[in-house]
Amino acid sequence: MAISKLTLADLDVAGKRVLVRVDFNVPLGDDGEVSNDARIRASVPTIQAILERGGIPVLMTHLGRPKGKVVDAMRLDPVARRLSELLDRKVKKADDCVGPAVEKLVKKAQKGEVVLLENLRFHKEEEENEPGFAAALAKLGELYVNDAFGTSHRAHASIVGPAAVMPAAAGLLLEKEIDSFERALTKPERPFVAILGGAKVSDKILVIENLLEKVDALLIGGGMTYTFLAAQGLKIGASLVEKDRFEVAKKILAKAKAKKVRLELPVDHVIADRFADDAECKTIEGAIPDEWMALDIGPKTRALFAGVIAGAKTIIWNGPMGVFEMAPFAAGTEAVARAVADAQALSIVGGGDSVAAVEQFGLESRISHISTGGGASLELLEGQVLPGIAALTDRQG
Repeated sequence: MAISKLTLADLDVAGKRVLVRVDFNVPLGDDGEVSNDARIRASVPTIQAILERGGIPVLMTHLGRPKGKVVDAMRLDPVARRLSELLDRKVKKADDCVGPAVEKLVKKAQKGEVVLLENLRFHKEEEENEPGFAAALAKLGELYVNDAFGTSHRAHASIVGPAAVMPAAAGLLLEKEIDSFERALTKPERPFVAILGGAKVSDKILVIENLLEKVDALLIGGGMTYTFLAAQGLKIGASLVEKDRFEVAKKILAKAKAKKVRLELPVDHVIADRFADDAECKTIEGAIPDEWMALDIGPKTRALFAGVIAGAKTIIWNGPMGVFEMAPFAAGTEAVARAVADAQALSIVGGGDSVAAVEQFGLESRISHISTGGGASLELLEGQVLPGIAALTDRQG
C-alpha cells in the first residue's frame, strides 16, 4: 500500500494550489482556544514541505459535529491562530469552505501563504459525499493531498471527491501511518505480538479474527476479558460482560488454539466493590465474588504480559487494560505501556485510550509509531481498505 499510491514526494507542487485534507478536529478549552494541538502539529511537516517546494497549501478539515449547520463555537479561528504560531506565518482563514468568495480568496493566495477553509461539516453535503459539494471543493486546488488518516475510513466529500478529478497523493503523516501498518501487517518481524483491550468483544471481533491469521501471540485485557472468561464458565462477579458474545469468544479461543497462536487472558484481577476511584479494592485470582467487578489486570498478569512483550519484534497495541483514568486501576495499562516502550521492536499504538495512556505516562517518544486515527486504525487492523487511501492516485510502473 505504501508504494502503490502517489506520495507528496511524487507531486510537483511549485506554483500550484495544493488542496490538503488535514485532521484538525482538536479539543477547545473553556477559553475557546485549542487545548491540545497534537493533531495540528502532526500535519505541520506536510504543510511546511509544500511551502518549501513553492506550493500554496489550501487546508480543509472538520471540527466537532455541527450536523450540517453553522455553529459559531465550532469555527476554525482558534485552529488558524494556533497553526499560525506553529508555522510562524499568517494563516488566512476563509469564512466558508466553498463558494465564490472562497474561490476568490484562494485564487489570490500567493506563494508562501497558507489558506484554511472553514469547518467542512457546516455543510451536511460533506458527510453525505454529495457530488456537487465535492466538485466545489475540487475547484479550489490543482493537486490533492490527504494527510487526514483519522478520517480516511470515511467516504466523505473532502476525503474522496477531489481525488477523483486531480492527482491525489498521501501526505507525510498519512504515508507514515500506511507504512507503519503495512510493515506490521504484511511483513512483520517475528515474534509479532498484538495487545487488545477496551470494553467490548463486539468492538474488536473483526480485529481479533484478522490478527489471529498474522500474530504469534495475542494478549487480551480490559473489560472484554470477562466475556472470554465467563464463556468458559468462570465466575466474573459484576464485571462487564456481553452474554450474547459467548459463542464468538469460544470460537476465537478455538481458532487461536488451531492456529497455534499464544492467546493469554488475565490470570489475576484488581477488583472493586463499585465503579469509583475511592472504591474498596483488592487483588484476586480465580472466581470474582458476586458484588465485585474487575477494573484492571493484576500483578501476575502484568508480569506475564510484560514477559511476552519483551520478546517481541513487532507489537500492535489497541485498548487499555483497565480503567486507567482512575489511579487505583491504572497499574495494568501503565505496565503494558512501559513494556511496549522498553521492547526492542517496531511498536504501533492506536486507539484514543491507548494513545492517551502512553501520553499520560510520558512514553510517546519511545513508541515507534503513535497512530492519529482510532477508527481508521481499527479498520486497518480488521483488514479493511480505507476509502481515503483507496481514492489516492495509483503509482505507475
